[in-house]
Amino acid sequence: MQTPFDKISIKPCFRQLIINQLLWVVLCIALTIAYFMTSFIFHGILLFLAMVVAAYLFYQIISLSRIEYIVTGEQIIYLHGVMVHQTDYMELYRVVDYQQHRSLLQQLTGLKTITIMSGDRNLPNLDIIGVEEEEEVVQEIRLRVEYNKQMKHIHEITNRM
Repeated sequence: MQTPFDKISIKPCFRQLIINQLLWVVLCIALTIAYFMTSFIFHGILLFLAMVVAAYLFYQIISLSRIEYIVTGEQIIYLHGVMVHQTDYMELYRVVDYQQHRSLLQQLTGLKTITIMSGDRNLPNLDIIGVEEEEEVVQEIRLRVEYNKQMKHIHEITNRM
């Protein structure tokens, strides 16, 4: 089925890594400073710990850079993973709700997280992390969801009192 929508690619902003790993970044910096400022008997342990934390942060950088969300006319495709690269698909006609939220650090850095809730068994909730605050992703996805529901003749029935 051909849709009138262009493909949208969303990658998390690098600032999201700092938000997610702030304590580890501070610990790595503190261990490195302590290594250069002290000369006690466990001097080598500080260097080892700083290197382990730096390796962990490097892995997190790679992991975040491998995340991509592709919104097509019919699906949201979630690509992620480092050692094993996974691709998850969410059909747009199954989307039932949206949520946009911003932690305090996201507010300070101009980012947000969008949660897409669907009736999909494999991917019931999808968090699109590290989206720039100005991007109108929810509105664009909502247009595509409504279009897909109309094309597939899917109507939502609610049980409200």
